[in-house]
Amino acid sequence: MGKATGFLEYNRQTNPSVSPLERIRNFREFHPRLSEELRRAQGARCMDCGVPFCQSGVSIGGAFTGCPLHNLIPEWNDMTYLGNPGHAFDRLRKTNNFPEFTGRVCPALCEAACTCGLNGDPVTVRENELAISDDAYASGRIQPEPPAVRTGKRVAVVGSGPAGLAAADQLNHRGHEVTVYERDDRPGGLLMYGIPNMKLEKDVVLRRIQLMTDEGVRFITNADIGRDIPAEDLLRDFDAVILCCGAKKPRDLNVPGRDSTGVVFAVDFLKSTTKSLLDSGLEDGSYLSAAGKHVVVVGGGDTGNDCVGTAIRHGCASVVQLEMMPKPPETRTASNPWPEWPRTLKTDYGQEEAIAVFGKDPRIYQTTVKELLADEQGALKAVKTVRLDAVRNPETGRLNMVEIPGSEEILPAELLLIAAGFLGPQDYAADAFQVERDGRSNVKTQEGRYATGSEKVFAAGDMRRGQSLVVWAIAEGRAVAREVDEFLMGYTNLD
Repeated sequence: MGKATGFLEYNRQTNPSVSPLERIRNFREFHPRLSEELRRAQGARCMDCGVPFCQSGVSIGGAFTGCPLHNLIPEWNDMTYLGNPGHAFDRLRKTNNFPEFTGRVCPALCEAACTCGLNGDPVTVRENELAISDDAYASGRIQPEPPAVRTGKRVAVVGSGPAGLAAADQLNHRGHEVTVYERDDRPGGLLMYGIPNMKLEKDVVLRRIQLMTDEGVRFITNADIGRDIPAEDLLRDFDAVILCCGAKKPRDLNVPGRDSTGVVFAVDFLKSTTKSLLDSGLEDGSYLSAAGKHVVVVGGGDTGNDCVGTAIRHGCASVVQLEMMPKPPETRTASNPWPEWPRTLKTDYGQEEAIAVFGKDPRIYQTTVKELLADEQGALKAVKTVRLDAVRNPETGRLNMVEIPGSEEILPAELLLIAAGFLGPQDYAADAFQVERDGRSNVKTQEGRYATGSEKVFAAGDMRRGQSLVVWAIAEGRAVAREVDEFLMGYTNLD
């Protein structure tokens, strides 16, 4: 390492953040970048630790820790410190097709496993990665690189989320002719319509799509495979088909009053805002608005937090976020040691904004919806909640959340957003290719493999592994590309 004692000399410093009351005025990203000098100091904090857990990508204690892409983190951190951004980017792109995405939206499994975090603050790995990527674009280092030779093999990728894009990028650079089908009006999948602009501005996504187009990837939008376009067309016209349709079947609420108007899935709420922003800057009024409404969000995860932040930007009257599980501890417990993923309390941007606007954390723990109350016209007017007690099963050791009698409360609500996770891919896309499902309704493949039971059909990303992270989707896209390349050519030289 160029600065072996850097972790002793420099403190962790993250990108600054625009104040909550200022940033809620728009839907822009709100983390200005550090100066080059300060960023180099952050790169210097990377230790010569011998065993870089940051790039391990392994399961410990029932959760993954370390980077699933096995990014060469110590190498490009060292190059950042030494002021060699070109070499840093060369090492970064060997393992990660889209660092401009992961540098913005990844929860940083690498930092949870950083050796510096054992007795102090971890290295700012994710922000260093983003700085390297942004510099590569700004300096013109990223240019179209179409393959010099084409193989004559044709591959169809169904779905243009991070898994589909990664697979397409890898196979295109290998020399195969790749066509990506997207059912929405813009490519990007989850990156385009599942993640709000304030976390990932859409010109970042479109910039990458344009780069891939210039390199020879063909994108076809408004193409719903299995509905508008028969699966047989792809099986006839292509040498291999990769299904990357995501896990888009949302978990629903099975409670009285579910049919009330004003009950919306989180993904539909977020998509409507993003599409209206892109189409008209919200001027067309076509989005699901939270303006002036009391909003209840069911789900305490990232999507629920995105709903909170979006509702506040709409101008909601109030927002509450319901979480079934107990409130996590502020710091690691003895049963959750490093380098496990820290199961600790995280206050994200949406919750910060709710605290600034309404004076309190929007989250209510150990609470769920018992009934939805509507007015005479069938419009939602309130939510009846019930408190839950965490009871551990003596045989399995698992926590069961049990209703507490007499703990019901009424919350005003004209808009309820269901952000309770997803149950796998939508049936029609998988059924169209006659692929087998596993017990969780995901597309079934052999362990560690991506070929389905249907001839020349492969699957990757959330459609295969279930709801997961962008970084995992990229890793799956790269892995399925290797398998497809070997299927087509008899061997593969893809990383």
